[in-house]
Amino acid sequence: MTPEALAAIHAAAFTDPRPWSAAEFTALLNGPGVFLCAEPEGFVLGRVILDEAEVLTLAVAPAAQGRGVGTRLMAAFAGHAQRLGATRGFLEVAAHNGPARAVYARTGWVESGRRKGYYRDAAGAPCDAVLMARTFAQPKG
Repeated sequence: MTPEALAAIHAAAFTDPRPWSAAEFTALLNGPGVFLCAEPEGFVLGRVILDEAEVLTLAVAPAAQGRGVGTRLMAAFAGHAQRLGATRGFLEVAAHNGPARAVYARTGWVESGRRKGYYRDAAGAPCDAVLMARTFAQPKG
């Protein structure tokens, strides 16, 4: 998936906080440990450093939301992160983003903290970032 395609899906899925540009995706994709799991209607961008994985962003086109795309992408993220050596993962999500929080909870992520007023909503009001974490199963042997 090209940076332009990623930016288009991100723009359709996000207005709050602002969507990322193709240039931002290009820079991120060239960063160390960064990986992409994608389907035609969505993607998750992550990064693994040592034994920790971070979800940088998850975006699903509005027309495909509620059809399991996010859940499949998060399962793919976990598998890829494990293959890269991650034993645990971290992410942050806007407190008012109930659908994303539900996807994360369904895929094993639990709230681990909050950053008060970290985001601004579309009206400029402060919104908390919910920190979430999970451990990844390790291969036997």
